[in-house]
Amino acid sequence: MGKLEHLLANNRRWSADITEKEPNFFPELAKQQAPEYLWIGCSDSRVSANTIVGLMPGEVFVHRNIANLVVHTDMNCLSVLQFAVDVLKVKHIIISGHYGCGGVQAALDEKRHGLIDNWLRQIGDTATLHADKLANIADTDERLNELCRLNVAEQVLNVAETTVVQDAWNRGQELCIHGWVYGLKDGRIRDLEFSAHDQNGVDSLRTRLHSSDKLHTTGAASN
Repeated sequence: MGKLEHLLANNRRWSADITEKEPNFFPELAKQQAPEYLWIGCSDSRVSANTIVGLMPGEVFVHRNIANLVVHTDMNCLSVLQFAVDVLKVKHIIISGHYGCGGVQAALDEKRHGLIDNWLRQIGDTATLHADKLANIADTDERLNELCRLNVAEQVLNVAETTVVQDAWNRGQELCIHGWVYGLKDGRIRDLEFSAHDQNGVDSLRTRLHSSDKLHTTGAASN
């Protein structure tokens, strides 16, 4: 296979464009990174954190995996979280799922997909936990959308329960966790209004999540 010259050419144009607009951008960027945001999102190639929120390199610290999961035994994710909180001192952690997530769909369809089934087991557990709520949604697309929202909400709680976040709150560090869902069909972010900046907030979210109500979003339509 040949070299990916078209990608290298794209990079040269991108670098030149930024340098022309801001000559000191890259020299300043190379000195340090000081983002206020940690983004934990899905690996889906259509969901690029910096692009969809209009931020430049250096403004958001990013961790991505299939179906935007925060698993307490995932040392990769936890290491990113600790570096972001303890070293970079981010003020906001954003858990962003997206509608039409293939990982969430795979966890819902009860088919074998191979090794990934083990990774997606947590979403299956979420579907089981909220089985009554999902069963009351007749439309299959909306049922998938609701599980995408529920998955994000569960990951917000998972982040809040980590020792990294608990320790940060205990020492009085300013840190807020947010749950969002992105719509592939219109490029809009939906705020689940599922956020917490302390343990009291987490307790309230847990009560809300396990009620019979669907999760609602603000900022755009539901799908």
